[in-house]
Amino acid sequence: MWEDCYEGKSLLSPESASKLCLSITHVFQTWLKSLPKEIIPNILIRLPIKSLIKFTSVCKSWRSTIKDPSFIRTHLTHTLNFNDQNATHLILLHTIFSEGTSTPFGRVHISGFQEDSYCLRYDNNDVSHYCKVEFPIGLKEKMVNPCLRVVGTCDGLVLLADDLGRYAYNFVVWNPCVRKYVTLSKPSVRFATHGGYDASLGLGYDAIGNDYKVVRVTTLLDQPDELPTTLAQVYSLATGSWGMLRVLPPCQVPGSWVQASVNGTLHWLALRCVDDHYSHFVVAFDVGSESYREIMLPKCFKADKSLELRLCASGDRKSIGLFVRCKSESDCFLDIWVMKEYCIEKSWTKLMILTPQGPKRSLPEALCFRRNGEVMLVLEDDRELVSLDIGNKQFKNLGISGGQVSSVDSYEESLVLLDRKDAISY
Repeated sequence: MWEDCYEGKSLLSPESASKLCLSITHVFQTWLKSLPKEIIPNILIRLPIKSLIKFTSVCKSWRSTIKDPSFIRTHLTHTLNFNDQNATHLILLHTIFSEGTSTPFGRVHISGFQEDSYCLRYDNNDVSHYCKVEFPIGLKEKMVNPCLRVVGTCDGLVLLADDLGRYAYNFVVWNPCVRKYVTLSKPSVRFATHGGYDASLGLGYDAIGNDYKVVRVTTLLDQPDELPTTLAQVYSLATGSWGMLRVLPPCQVPGSWVQASVNGTLHWLALRCVDDHYSHFVVAFDVGSESYREIMLPKCFKADKSLELRLCASGDRKSIGLFVRCKSESDCFLDIWVMKEYCIEKSWTKLMILTPQGPKRSLPEALCFRRNGEVMLVLEDDRELVSLDIGNKQFKNLGISGGQVSSVDSYEESLVLLDRKDAISY
């Protein structure tokens, strides 16, 4: 008998197996009916995403419960609290492999594109593998550029933009956990309507309106005799449409600079010219109130064309950080800053100055702060990802290739989009 089992042979006839399945189903359904209805949501709220998606097929009442917007929000809150208590946060790593890249006019162009990959990893000591993410094949048919760019993440949603190179207007809000995505309509500012521009994007959650919003900030470039005009437009996922254009105070927001999402506010680095002198500052756009404010950079910071700047969320996700990279003939360094108290400009603190490393004296490129306060960098020579402990100034090789272009974003699994009928499944 045991030999038959090990060889994968069933001891039951097809008729007997069918009867057994029906019996098990009957027992399960009887057990479900015996459960008080009020405790079922309390049980479901503690289950992982994959199980919940399977359980939408158990019965109509479970399907209705799991797809209810209030349940989706409560499940997300429970997941966030659990991950905070158990330090089980995830990061989304997007890696692009190609023959090379170039940055004409500050825009990243991919040459000789080979492949790109999406992967979820634990933000733990070893940045261990969690799972590979399957990309929706249907999106590739509409792309203008070789691949999409990960703009940012929010509550399990990923904002993708088709802007690595040529102007394009494919913007997608994607939840890889529930395998659904929503394609945004075209914004008002396009090359055909306004000429050349720099565009920056961000994704955030409006807690007041219980709505996810995409903010697009565009600086018009074809204005030789005027100060740059920068416009903001907000897309509401709830209404499925872009709002009215609004004019921001005179400034320029370069499209190549990465945004940081903190405290329900999106942040971009910006430039302003005063008396023929450029100064940097931070544009802060509150997603809920859709209001604008400015945050000044450290007073000792001096603008220079040779500097590469990158904004990010701090390790605890309560404030913002800044990486300043210089690779000129006269100087070469990477400054790591953090604003220890959000919006308190006096709290800007330089954590360390990193100089060229290794026998080739190369300067790493900073990607983000990790939850433990370390900084993730990509090495200039072999494009490997490393983690830098600022306290002891030690590097840890993570054994992960960063490709020619890479992005790292915090990620939390969620059911968001599961209830949306207009979201495309794949």
